[in-house]
Amino acid sequence: MADKTHMNLIFIGHVDHGKSTTVGRLLFDAGAIDEQTMRKLKDKAQELGKGGFEFAFVMDNLKEERERGVTIDLAHKKFDTAKYDFTVIDAPGHKDFVKNMITGAAQADAGVLVISGNPSDGIQAQTKEHVFLSRTLGVNQLIIAVNKMDMCDYSEERFNKLKGEVEALLKTVGYDPAKIPFVPIASLHGENVAKKSDKMAWYKGNCLLDQLAELQPPEKPTELPLRLPLQDVYNITGIGLVPVGRVETGVMKVGQKVSIVPGREGKGVVAEVKTIEMHHEQFQTAEPGDNIGFNLRGPGKKDITRGDVLGPADAPPTIATEFKAQIVVLNHPTVMTAGYTPVFHVHTAQVACTIEAIEKKLNPATGEVMAENPDFIKNGDAAIVRVKPVQPLCIETQKEIPQLARFAIRDSGTTVAAGMVTELTKKEL
Repeated sequence: MADKTHMNLIFIGHVDHGKSTTVGRLLFDAGAIDEQTMRKLKDKAQELGKGGFEFAFVMDNLKEERERGVTIDLAHKKFDTAKYDFTVIDAPGHKDFVKNMITGAAQADAGVLVISGNPSDGIQAQTKEHVFLSRTLGVNQLIIAVNKMDMCDYSEERFNKLKGEVEALLKTVGYDPAKIPFVPIASLHGENVAKKSDKMAWYKGNCLLDQLAELQPPEKPTELPLRLPLQDVYNITGIGLVPVGRVETGVMKVGQKVSIVPGREGKGVVAEVKTIEMHHEQFQTAEPGDNIGFNLRGPGKKDITRGDVLGPADAPPTIATEFKAQIVVLNHPTVMTAGYTPVFHVHTAQVACTIEAIEKKLNPATGEVMAENPDFIKNGDAAIVRVKPVQPLCIETQKEIPQLARFAIRDSGTTVAAGMVTELTKKEL
């Protein structure tokens, strides 16, 4: 593990544009899955009347997903290249699964956006939402994979048309299209995924696998205080309490005294790190980007839960009683007004928060103030809002710890807005 840089890579995109198949094909061609497993999946696919879905099944390991042919939860798989150790996160494209997608994107160092080149597909609502969320959640590096090129006869014209449309979309959310590579692929047939394809001689760039090697290694914010949002907490017989999560900032060490907040009482829980484990190996330290399980001495099973954040005992994570945030309204059925109480998804926490006041309406492209104290904001508007969490919420400011300052706002199954915290009022523990 130590000799290669580790990267979390998320695959996003609209449902049925071939994300899971792309991931499966990439893992298979990169040697992360053997022939025998692939054969079994192929038989399974035919048996379910889903011939051609075998690559998707690599990631869709829930029985229900195989039967419906849809990705529901986030799946994690590892594969190595000469330069990087990748953990692949395959994110669901279905609308009702966007909340899992948010948790995934908040962990990713880079993203591959899969778009279908099939003439009847193109940019879809979800494609837009995913591009926007990636940006707001800090996925700074993107690769665009234009899939299903076989369905447009590997047409350069179709590829260029889509490229133009996507570039326009990327610009609107603040990505620089000049820095984002577009790779034409046909995942089902393995064209241009792990090796160059002769079917697209007009394309002079890298195949997808080679393009991944061009990604820049993520900067590790080791100089910031330790912050690790808990993703789950397991109670394992004979071992005890084992929380799992990803180190966002700082360094965690065996023997360290830590504070986990808000905890059950909202006052935080103090504990000691007994062991740190990654992919079934023990480590003495864990750095930003590491997905780890760890054993704690101190807290009981009911004291800590998903959404709590771990930090050093002498510099515990911040619980905000109130905060100010800059948000962009993405997809609200009507308008947002003061008093609105949707669910905020922050790192791994999901907490209802009330928008106490809308202080300023901003121009989303430039950030300049367009109105003071507007009565409401609607789709496409950016604003500065004052927010009060209904229950204790651990969150930080963009200036101090940006990794824990971003959030998405969801209401009745859709992401209505996304944003980041600019200032907060700290609760004293």
